Amino acid sequence: VQLVESGGGLVQAGGSLRLSCTASGFSFDKYAMTWFRQAPGKEREAVSCISRDDETTLYADSVKGRFTISRGDAKGTLYLQMNNLKPEDTAVYYCAVDSLRTSSCWRYDYWGQGTQVTVSS
Repeated sequence: VQLVESGGGLVQAGGSLRLSCTASGFSFDKYAMTWFRQAPGKEREAVSCISRDDETTLYADSVKGRFTISRGDAKGTLYLQMNNLKPEDTAVYYCAVDSLRTSSCWRYDYWGQGTQVTVSS
């Protein structure tokens, strides 16, 4: 399993970023996928999850209405569109998968190296 995140950067509050995660080494279209984030000194936070059939998307309350998760199964890519960013969204963002359970949201045993998102006020 290999997961590679990209798309992070520095943005002003109110701005937008689109994160991507390229997956390989497993049947991407058969697994639910999760985004989580971790800021320095804070606990890891699950941000969003999408079911393997795209029919279910879940969001943390802190990002609901501002973030949108999607997937491009043909490309083996997971996305996170982040709008109206706030300074408290600053963190390293990771995509993740539970390789043992195809329908598992919020649980994972593989994740990538992460991409840094910094939101200035």
